[in-house]
Amino acid sequence: MATQAHTTGLDPQAEELRRRNVAGQYNTQSVAHAPVTEKSKEKPFSVIEFLDEWEFLWAPIIFTALAFFTRMWKIGLSPIVTWDEAHFGKFGSHYLKREFYFDVHPPLGKMLVGLSGYMAGYNGSFEFKSGETYPEELNYTFMRVFNAVFGAVCVPLAYFTAKELSFKRPTVWLVTMMVLFENSYTTISRFILLDSMLLCFTFTTVLCWARFHRLRHDPFSPEWGLWLMLTGVSIGCVCSVKWVGFFATALVGLYTIEDLWHKFGDLKMPKLELATHVAFRVFGLILIPLAVYMFSFYMHFVILENSGPGDAQMSSLFQANLRGTEVGKDSPLEVAYGSRATLKNMGYGGGLLHSHHQTYPEGSAQQQITCYHHKDSNNDWFFYPNRGEPGYNPEEKPRYPGNGDTIRMIHAQTGRNLHSHQIAAPVTKADHEVSCYGNTTVGDTKDHWIIEVVRDAASRDHSKIRTLTTAFRLKHADLGCYLRAGNVNLPQWGFKQIEVTCTKANKPRDVYTHWNVEAHWNEKLPAGDPGSYKSPFLQDFIHLNVAMMTSNNALVPDPDKQDDLASEFWQWPLLNVGLRMCGWDDKIVKYFLLGNPAVYWGSTASLGIFALMAGYYLIRWQRGFNELKQVDIDQFHYAGIYPLIGWFLHYVPFVAMGRVTYVHHYYPALYFAILVTGFCIDFATRKLNRQVNWVLFGALYVVIIGLFWLFRAVCFGMEGPSQQWSHLRWFESWRITD
Repeated sequence: MATQAHTTGLDPQAEELRRRNVAGQYNTQSVAHAPVTEKSKEKPFSVIEFLDEWEFLWAPIIFTALAFFTRMWKIGLSPIVTWDEAHFGKFGSHYLKREFYFDVHPPLGKMLVGLSGYMAGYNGSFEFKSGETYPEELNYTFMRVFNAVFGAVCVPLAYFTAKELSFKRPTVWLVTMMVLFENSYTTISRFILLDSMLLCFTFTTVLCWARFHRLRHDPFSPEWGLWLMLTGVSIGCVCSVKWVGFFATALVGLYTIEDLWHKFGDLKMPKLELATHVAFRVFGLILIPLAVYMFSFYMHFVILENSGPGDAQMSSLFQANLRGTEVGKDSPLEVAYGSRATLKNMGYGGGLLHSHHQTYPEGSAQQQITCYHHKDSNNDWFFYPNRGEPGYNPEEKPRYPGNGDTIRMIHAQTGRNLHSHQIAAPVTKADHEVSCYGNTTVGDTKDHWIIEVVRDAASRDHSKIRTLTTAFRLKHADLGCYLRAGNVNLPQWGFKQIEVTCTKANKPRDVYTHWNVEAHWNEKLPAGDPGSYKSPFLQDFIHLNVAMMTSNNALVPDPDKQDDLASEFWQWPLLNVGLRMCGWDDKIVKYFLLGNPAVYWGSTASLGIFALMAGYYLIRWQRGFNELKQVDIDQFHYAGIYPLIGWFLHYVPFVAMGRVTYVHHYYPALYFAILVTGFCIDFATRKLNRQVNWVLFGALYVVIIGLFWLFRAVCFGMEGPSQQWSHLRWFESWRITD
């Protein structure tokens, strides 16, 4: 015993005490030292430790409270329609009046604007003209607050996303503050716009993706499946607000492709399990987003049941089923010779066959033929027999043109014939020009067109042309080409209306060569009820989306006009320019869309710093240095590279776009740049001691908060003469004072 006690370095009494303790028979009374009481075992209460333990609760609460304050403080100060409130407030009014309208953005965000108006007791009667004062009966403050909620929610979403990306606590706070105290995010959230909703759903998509990634080692668990489906719902929502959301979809898609590719290379994984992974992702990340996106359009069609300003963008059959429409109203069902009608192009976004007194500046110099969405008398045409048949006699029994018949189309306002010849079209040179020529007596066989019925929604009998339901093509009798109206716009001399040509290609499925009779007048024929035929939802859904895409592509800068609000893509990351959101009169409250310099310049610099970091470690790895552990590589990959890809996807498309661009187009990309900033700082400070860390991060917090406070007036409203804010004009391009 003595020998054993000696070898352990303990005296015999202590050794005996140790053995009893190991055996679970320890008795405090046998200890020679003073007994340890329960009170002496308790640690003294520490506020710091308490706050540290409960940080996950109090920190997001404080950040969220500050977010609601910054987004809503003095939100109703300006009583005028500000910037794009003129557009989106008006769209909300259409939902309240249930009038069909057309816009280039999907409907979810605008339906939410309409909901805010409904909750505010607004009846939809205000026109939302830019710069106009809101009437007393319209609670515009509530509508703005409704929008601001989406902007405020972005702050806690950023907090939890940073946590899911495994950032340390100081970095989590930094990322959260960069979102909270970003002036442009604050300002854009305070008005009746779509941007706060777009940002909110972008943030939820990133959060759900990050959480789903964290659960990758527990596949098919309930929580794993929940976050997969929530990611799909978020994707569907962000795409249903603006098409910019498809860039977030692309980010999740790239991650999914990489994830499945790794699983495909895992030879130990059973094929059934791999197939199940694929099936879950198809359901969660394709079918659910598609269902959400389509459901927003379904509700759009259900709510907007009345005729409105956007009718002409839709098919004639769709219009005929709107309440209060003139399309198909009291129109005879079957078209006869002598009938006056309008012809609707059935291509996606197609307009009405149109002509006017203006002539082509080149080519034949004859009267122009175009397609036009606005409804007026220049869209009216008469159906006439060809020159080889007996002429039209109003007193005779009605004769009905049908499939295979040769006819003439005479423009009602000018009396000229729809005509084509072997002259190149003004824009689409491969096609023949279409013009108006001659009159009821003067002309030739180049005025002749052969009817080819494609289908009829009402009957299989193609011997007659029916209003709305018959789709037909017009083939030129001499040239064999087909009347076509694609999505090509004429220059300014053609009022940028859609070019109409005679295409040589015989493609029966080309919907841009399909036409139908939309409106029809003939006193000799009885009125029909063509509106009893419904257009299929899927057809309307596709039709509207293609029309949106076409109109979006047409939003190109006008060289004849100067847009003082527009900006170039290179100006955004550098904070080279801001945007005036309203008039600059001394008597009104002024708002200037400008970012926090620390957030913008810091996040932009981090993009380059991250690239240098990646290059440095890649070279080191190639040279055989393996200082990064697998956990570090994974963090680099998913918390650094993927946010950088997100920034790239949300920024680079605007470099290639030909459409008009503004500073707010950069805001989704800015969030990903903020996440890259968080990664760079988190990775660079991971080995510093706690005191140095907090000093460094404390300085960053002070700079971000200080600059937000310095520029607070651009968010909360600049009252009085703009010259008193000259200290905020750091650069000439920041047009705050003049």
